[in-house]
Amino acid sequence: MLRNRVIPALLLQNEGLVKTTKFKNPKYVGDPINAIRIFNDKEVDELMVLDIAASQTGSEPNYQLIEELAGECFMPLAYGGGISTVEQAGRILACGVEKICLQTAALNKPQLVSDLAQKFGSQSIVVSADVKKNWFNKPKLFKAAERKIVDSDWIEYLQQQVRAGAGEILLNSVDQDGTLSGPDLDLIHTASEAIEVPLIALGGISSLADIKAAIEAGASAVAAGSFFVFHGPHRAVLITYPKYSDLEQLF
Repeated sequence: MLRNRVIPALLLQNEGLVKTTKFKNPKYVGDPINAIRIFNDKEVDELMVLDIAASQTGSEPNYQLIEELAGECFMPLAYGGGISTVEQAGRILACGVEKICLQTAALNKPQLVSDLAQKFGSQSIVVSADVKKNWFNKPKLFKAAERKIVDSDWIEYLQQQVRAGAGEILLNSVDQDGTLSGPDLDLIHTASEAIEVPLIALGGISSLADIKAAIEAGASAVAAGSFFVFHGPHRAVLITYPKYSDLEQLF
């Protein structure tokens, strides 16, 4: 087991895998079952699947698809998207998923994080915080389902979610999403200093050096999307993952 996890973050839309850029322009990249089989072969540490359409449309999680994904997945699986009740979370965990990831529900129903942590344990609860810079280049919370900035202190929000029972925080930089331009190291450092639970950094990763830089900035784990599904200057779809030996040397 690596000291720091490196996690592919896969985005679901209409049962297919997509990849966005700055949370816009989703590009179809393939079948999720096929992607999971490839990642199985590559001995991935952990996998994260996020349904980006479920909360936007108010849809329930697609339990049949989640069960199929969990059945194929040989590594720990985290799922997010459309979860708004304890019952839904329980049904997803019963499918074989290890962790529930909340974003919209954590913003709209803060008590849900506490309820889930109390019932299933903090180790099963990840709260995703999307952060986007405003016109003044100040980081702000971003509600992806409504595509709007939230007028509250993002650092305080992370701390509130940890106090509520979140076992991990997924920090997603909207401005770096899908750009392959490198992570926002200042954002990662600020967040890691503010909380005492593991921080997963997501957004902008384009190389092993970026992964190392994010860890050195304070992340406990690094997640990435484009880095694992695109190849070359024309962004051809090719699912990859670093060799275990290369990651061992990195850390």
